[in-house]
Amino acid sequence: MSTIGAYFRLMKLGWVLAREGVVSALPSENLPPVARFGQSLAGIVARRRAKSAAQSDNLARAVERLGPSYVKIGQFLATRPDVVGNAFAADLAQLQDRMQTFPRAQAIAQIEVSLGRPIDQLYAHFGEPIAAASIAQVHPADIVKDGVTTRVAVKVIRPGVRERFAKDLETNYVVARFQERFYPPSRRLRPVEVTRTLEQTTKVEMDLRLEAAALSELAQNSKDDPGFRVPRVDWERTGRDVVTMEWVDGIKMSDVAGLRAAGFDLDRLAEALMQSFLRHTLRDGFFHADMHQGNLFVDPDGIIVAVDMGIVGRLGKKERRFLAEILYGFITGDYRRVADVHFEAGYVPSHHDHASFAQAIRAIGEPIHGQPADTISMAKLLTLLFEVTELFDMETRPELIMLQKTMVVVEGVSRSLNPRFNMWKASEPVVGKWIRDNLGPKRLAVDLRDGLKAALRLAEAAPLIAEKAEKLAQNITDMSENGLRFDAATAEAIGKSEARHSRSGRIALWIIAAALVYIAWKLSHL
Repeated sequence: MSTIGAYFRLMKLGWVLAREGVVSALPSENLPPVARFGQSLAGIVARRRAKSAAQSDNLARAVERLGPSYVKIGQFLATRPDVVGNAFAADLAQLQDRMQTFPRAQAIAQIEVSLGRPIDQLYAHFGEPIAAASIAQVHPADIVKDGVTTRVAVKVIRPGVRERFAKDLETNYVVARFQERFYPPSRRLRPVEVTRTLEQTTKVEMDLRLEAAALSELAQNSKDDPGFRVPRVDWERTGRDVVTMEWVDGIKMSDVAGLRAAGFDLDRLAEALMQSFLRHTLRDGFFHADMHQGNLFVDPDGIIVAVDMGIVGRLGKKERRFLAEILYGFITGDYRRVADVHFEAGYVPSHHDHASFAQAIRAIGEPIHGQPADTISMAKLLTLLFEVTELFDMETRPELIMLQKTMVVVEGVSRSLNPRFNMWKASEPVVGKWIRDNLGPKRLAVDLRDGLKAALRLAEAAPLIAEKAEKLAQNITDMSENGLRFDAATAEAIGKSEARHSRSGRIALWIIAAALVYIAWKLSHL
């Protein structure tokens, strides 16, 4: 029945998007005739105010009507301009902290169940919500320890959001599979894989213990870094549905006038933000992937404090090296090296010509070198790179998309503080140090050390590998002599599964047919 439920939710999704004018506002180029006909029908059922409103307003309104889980999906897709396009990604990025709060009593119930203690044993005071997002909301609270009262921030999961998200995710899988099957150009973007990434990302984000762990890890990594920190976690008052952390007294980075009035050096803050992000990315391979202005504060000491680490990104050692080489290649004009790195990393299929790809990369790099450094936009560079890599069948790399999106956001925040911010000059101390340490003689010593460790682990595992190889050889011999056989239970399970899917598929088709007849009847009576 879950398949039928997914089809019903898909019809509701289509109806809301059509009513809010989103479907009719989509570009119709390259759509098959059936899709164009559906789009024209959507234009008929759109609300009158939706037809005259801006596309971004329509999309935001539709997503908010669909509820918290779709707001979360929208926020995730805002990180994937390669999938939804730059315009829609920019519109979806505005879905920050726009949800209605839920009652304080429900939050208290969530906390008491999660931590197994009454609220008055946990906090001396627990206030009303001050901010609400798609997954959780934040309350101010006080704790008393050794006679000292301390203000804390308490983040609590929205009741029922896990169950609702799980149901809505089924609909997303249906859409993604239809997209891959009936719209071949989308296969390069791997919509099913994108949905799977969304599922995993949100499962992590909905366990607030993992957000607390991310805060702790970033705090440990950046403990000696200048000008940046994250809130301390109160582990005693942290569980699956609640995380308690240090209250941050500071000015939001979105309040540029307030920062200036407080006497902060805005140029220094912009530089510190960019350098901190690059330091976390290249040195640690672990970064805050939602560094918009609403999640960044400046405390009274001028330190940048980043909050809300529900979304984080990770890069392996190899990906970090490729990233540094690509950036360095653009800076120095070594476009052949940039192209070679894309092939070495497997980002571009090997059947393409290296020289042709290097030529395309040069078309991106040369106009940038002709501009003053403070006018070079990372957003523009990445947009051009997306356009070129599409010509060469470059498949989506989720970990790189997250990095690229965050880099664009960080650059935007920095330029809101200093419109003439020179990101290349600000980046050079961090990127240059990493390149010297990891792409020179020091890298050879580190690679040798890592290779010796890997060889030692392989030697320790040799007896187990030999035993498994022997079992595999025996199994292959048995199959070659006796054939591949299923036991009775497996054969019966396969038969039941096939029957169930065939039955549910027929039911779903009848439901869809009935719905289409009803919609056609309604349209004829408008």
